[in-house]
Amino acid sequence: MFQRISRTFLVAVVATAAAVAADEPKCTATARECEQQIRQVLSGRRFLGVTVAVHEERTPGGLGGLTVIGIVENSPAERAGVKVGDRLIAVNGKSLVKGTAMQFKQIVGDARSNGRIWMIILRQGAYKKIETRLEPYSKEQIDKIVQQHLMKSHPPLPAGQ
Repeated sequence: MFQRISRTFLVAVVATAAAVAADEPKCTATARECEQQIRQVLSGRRFLGVTVAVHEERTPGGLGGLTVIGIVENSPAERAGVKVGDRLIAVNGKSLVKGTAMQFKQIVGDARSNGRIWMIILRQGAYKKIETRLEPYSKEQIDKIVQQHLMKSHPPLPAGQ
């Protein structure tokens, strides 16, 4: 149950960190509580370092798949050679030709036990196999995630308030 709550919290934190800042904070917890929870959830947790989106256009052969739209700097994905624009066809032997981002996240989540990831990607009309290992978030990456959340969801109050 804690793992399910932690995943839900992590998804909420990442969604909050990625959201466009609004006039009001999106988080009901204190900044200190959020920082502690983010650090607790991410410490020791392994990640790949890609952001994907469903590829709307299909190739003449009917391939859809997910497209890499972002790569975390100094992540396992970047070091393995994954590029923005790559199309994920399969990950760890599971087809993503008609896959969703949620299915991709589930496959990566299932790989956390051994940390191994192998992907078949389509890049410039050619298929390529990429292998890498999930790695723990570094202290610097966790600091950056915390900072992004705090800036967007817990903006400093103007002087005098």
